[in-house]
Amino acid sequence: MRKWGPLVAVCLGTFMLLVDVTIVVVALPEIGGALGASLSDMQWVIDAYALAMAALLLGAGAAADVVGRRRLYLAGTGLFATASLACGLATGPAVLNTMRAVQGVGGAAMFATSLSLLGAAYRGRDRSLAFGVWGAVAGASAALGPVLGGVLTEHLDWRWIFFANLPVSAVALWITLRTVTESAHRGARRIDWAGMAAFAVCAGAATFAVVRVGVVGWESAQTAAAFAVSAAALCAFVVAERRAVHPLIDLSLFRRRSFVSVMAGALAFNAAAFGVLPYTSIWLQTLLGLSPVGAGLALLPLAATSFVVAAVSGRLLHDAPPRLVIGGGLLLVGGGVLAQGALGPDSGWPALVPGLLVTGAGVGLVSQGISAAALACVPPRNAGMAGGAVGTFRQLGFALGVAVFGAVATSRMEHSLVGSTDAPAAAARALAGGAARQLAGRVPDGTLHTAFASGLNAAALAAGVTGVLAGLAVLAFVRTSARADLAAGNAHLGNASGGLIVDVGERDRPTK
Repeated sequence: MRKWGPLVAVCLGTFMLLVDVTIVVVALPEIGGALGASLSDMQWVIDAYALAMAALLLGAGAAADVVGRRRLYLAGTGLFATASLACGLATGPAVLNTMRAVQGVGGAAMFATSLSLLGAAYRGRDRSLAFGVWGAVAGASAALGPVLGGVLTEHLDWRWIFFANLPVSAVALWITLRTVTESAHRGARRIDWAGMAAFAVCAGAATFAVVRVGVVGWESAQTAAAFAVSAAALCAFVVAERRAVHPLIDLSLFRRRSFVSVMAGALAFNAAAFGVLPYTSIWLQTLLGLSPVGAGLALLPLAATSFVVAAVSGRLLHDAPPRLVIGGGLLLVGGGVLAQGALGPDSGWPALVPGLLVTGAGVGLVSQGISAAALACVPPRNAGMAGGAVGTFRQLGFALGVAVFGAVATSRMEHSLVGSTDAPAAAARALAGGAARQLAGRVPDGTLHTAFASGLNAAALAAGVTGVLAGLAVLAFVRTSARADLAAGNAHLGNASGGLIVDVGERDRPTK
């Protein structure tokens, strides 16, 4: 137990925090009904978690070097468990979304330290095995999230998708305390608090602006003010990084065309592949009448295919140029999402399957190669920073994708409902938020089906184009060779699931 205890502890935490990214997708209609949540409230159930992780991932890695990786992992797991309990006990959307953000803080601390803990605990073949198992667990988390969410929501209650984290957290904490030793600090590194705060405000304000567009419109003063705050925070972030002794990200990396293209690909990847799924789940349950389990199973082709393709391509395409793997994968993601946007008023869940399968194949290719591509774009000394940036941009892309494509879907639904109700905007927000039953007596059923299908089609079109354009950009601008990628991978730690990569050298010895 002592030998493999660190692997078990880290894998439990990783499984838990990554499952929580997708587990809420199929529970959204139940959450909305129980808490009286609006569409924007339900968007924040997803975005609060993803944004907190995106804002703090880079900073958490630096904090781990200062306070200790084991100590930060324990603190993050404890915070995650406490926030999960609070989420399960929430009596309103405001409390739920606040605690989801706190969950994201804990998740960032756990995710940022996972690979460095494994790197300090194992050497040689044991290290390779540990990272292989970790990558498989990370990939399985995405596949199981919607199904687990459906099972817990349907047979217990939506609150159990959060309560279930408590025993897992307890076991992870116990094993960590018994088997994981602290990693040595690497110099007197400082935490870039100013950069972390500025980046959090920038990302949060931009997402808030897009979420509120569906309520107040693009022309409102509130939308303009939020975008202005985001732009000002971005400027403050640039200034902070230029002045910081130990910045979150070396801004000179953005002078590299390949690095910028990979980061844009990471942002677009999570947005295009996953940004429409929450609304697809709402459509499956509120318009087609599927149960939460049924909705989770309907989305399973994407996750299952991505898991299989990632495992197979990691072996078969090891020497392939990263730009071809990632660019081709993004093209598949875009094409698959476009195929999902051909719904009609009489369409059922089988209409999604071909597009989900193609999207899943693209997700498998991109997820196993994008972190390695980021490594190959930068000098070895920036490997940890580049890997952290990939995780940050992926989480940020997911949060922005949910907000942007939700606004697109709602706008299209509103257009479709004009003439069928006196308040098409309010009806569109209610429909997208899972309140189709409340509209059934006022709007013809066929009109609701047509409106929702048209909204999903518009969102899928926007997401698919995003994926295709990102794929073309990667193919055109990324210039890294397979040899460079292999060299970077041998010098630093990577993983097949596209998560965080952390620079762990031989000097990171366990300390008592």
